[in-house]
Amino acid sequence: MVFGIISAAVQVGVGALFGFLAGGPIGLMVGAVVGLLVGAVFGWAVTSAGVYAPDARGIFLFVVDHTWSLLNTVVGAIYLAVHLVFGHSLDRPTSQGSGRVSVVEGVSPRYATTIGTVCAGSSSGIQRHEDVHIFQGRLLGPLYIPLVLANYVLFTIAPVWLLYHDHTNAPINRFTRYFEIGVYPHVWNEAIAYRIQGTPPR
Repeated sequence: MVFGIISAAVQVGVGALFGFLAGGPIGLMVGAVVGLLVGAVFGWAVTSAGVYAPDARGIFLFVVDHTWSLLNTVVGAIYLAVHLVFGHSLDRPTSQGSGRVSVVEGVSPRYATTIGTVCAGSSSGIQRHEDVHIFQGRLLGPLYIPLVLANYVLFTIAPVWLLYHDHTNAPINRFTRYFEIGVYPHVWNEAIAYRIQGTPPR
């Protein structure tokens, strides 16, 4: 309960701050309301699923997620809210004490997707891969999302990965495969995670 309340309060504060910077007193109120909506949903999920264990590790992860990695947590909270709007459900047994909010359904039936500490559509066969992304976010903090996005843009417009891509087993022979088989598995955060667990799409 305490983790959930603090998380919601932090996100209200972030929303209010960004709202004020963008639009003065009115922006502050709008930002606070948005922060409250998103933060309340995330705080409920954290409490409901017992995401952070009440021990030293759980407290440490919570503090990291709400300080250095706060940007990732806020973006993940928005991602979670969208999932819940679409009727997706928390995977409470998998979330409990894990430091991650797991959602049963994913964005796509073929892939799990992790943003911040929210992991959607994962399974035991790829959970370590997804946990790598959570670790990357915690390690790099506010730099993580910009670095991932920058790599996607770079590899889309300047596909240097074609120089070392496995053209024999994973040919790029149509437009959709350029992104799914080419850009996506070669972006730095995915390349690292696939080395730890999982097989890149072919």
